[in-house]
Amino acid sequence: MFLKIAQRLLIAVAMIMAAGAVICAQTRQQHDAGRRFAGETLRYEGKLSLPMKVSFTIADVVFTASDAPDGSGLAIKADATSRGTLTSLFKYSFQQEINSDVDFNEFRAAKTEKHDVQKDRVRDSEALFDYEQRRVTFTETDPKDKMRAPRRIASDISDPTHDIVTGIYYLRLQDLAVGKTFELQISDSGLVYKIPVKVTAREKKSSSLGKLDCWRVEPQIFGPGRLIEKEGKLIIWMTADDRRIPVAALVDSGIGTVNVKLKAYTMQPSNASALNLSK
Repeated sequence: MFLKIAQRLLIAVAMIMAAGAVICAQTRQQHDAGRRFAGETLRYEGKLSLPMKVSFTIADVVFTASDAPDGSGLAIKADATSRGTLTSLFKYSFQQEINSDVDFNEFRAAKTEKHDVQKDRVRDSEALFDYEQRRVTFTETDPKDKMRAPRRIASDISDPTHDIVTGIYYLRLQDLAVGKTFELQISDSGLVYKIPVKVTAREKKSSSLGKLDCWRVEPQIFGPGRLIEKEGKLIIWMTADDRRIPVAALVDSGIGTVNVKLKAYTMQPSNASALNLSK
């Protein structure tokens, strides 16, 4: 049970990494700015620190973004894979791949596909966002048991809605300032959550890119009716330049602390001009 909670914390933090704010009055210029992420790759390492001052690596997380085949949106892939002490000592492994489609016109989630492996347990799922009907429909299947009936959940949504991956990129388009507050509507596994987000500071943060000015952002993902229904605190740092790169995150919970740090950032040369990389 402990290791499953640790996995849940890591995936939630890495996939949310400063999960974004829902602001209705966005301009088309901001939506088109989402094209800047095509060609970008972000690589993270997750570590778990326990109260007895023991710390070990538990997973690698990689985000890649590219233009959709028809050019109408952004295709984002997030992959979290267990490694290190978690697999060698505790014999617990997991791998979660999320593929999210975002339409550029409104910069909102259109479809989410997920492949989730926890030791011998495997689940595949798809979430379809229908903004005309204002519904998200989630379907989960067991590829190892073709006779098992699919699990389906449908929930009401407003426009726009994000999954836990697309929210990251949505926030990176926003104007941030200390004291600014937002509310994120996020759908995960067919359920819908409203998550308050607050920008609490602007401070220096050491990272693989050097020591940079960063926004300190605190999404309220813990608590009754939230994404994780237990006590805890999430803090995320993203660069205060045009790139808005999430460089680190920290989760303080009752079972220990999860740290997620950026290990590498790359942008394909063909799209480097989309960002001011000198900042």
